[in-house]
Order: sequence, then C-alpha cells, then structure tokens
Amino acid sequence: MIKEPNILLSYINTKLRDFYKSIDDLCEDLDLSKDEIDQILISIGYIYDESSNQYKLKIT
Repeated sequence: MIKEPNILLSYINTKLRDFYKSIDDLCEDLDLSKDEIDQILISIGYIYDESSNQYKLKIT
C-alpha cells in the first residue's frame, strides 16, 4: 500500500470517483485495509465522506 499520505489521498479518491461506489467496495476489491487508509489520511486531516464517496478535509 502507498504510505505517502498525499499520494494515497489522490490515488484513493481517483479510484473512488472512477470505479467504486464506496470505500468498502474498493477495499474489498483491492484487498486493502480501510482502517489503515483511514489512519494514514487522518494524519493529514482527511476523513471519508460517505455522501460524496471521497476523502475530504475534516472541518472542525
């Protein structure tokens, strides 16, 4: 799995936009851990937004 957060963010959001209806579908198909993706992307302030099916900057 890609460990560099900004590259991972771009990769995951592109895959979600172009090929998958949810993060769960993506993780199942590519055999990835949603928890690991979340952990990496939370470290740069991004969380998964189910309604838009993408990782977005967390607004506090």
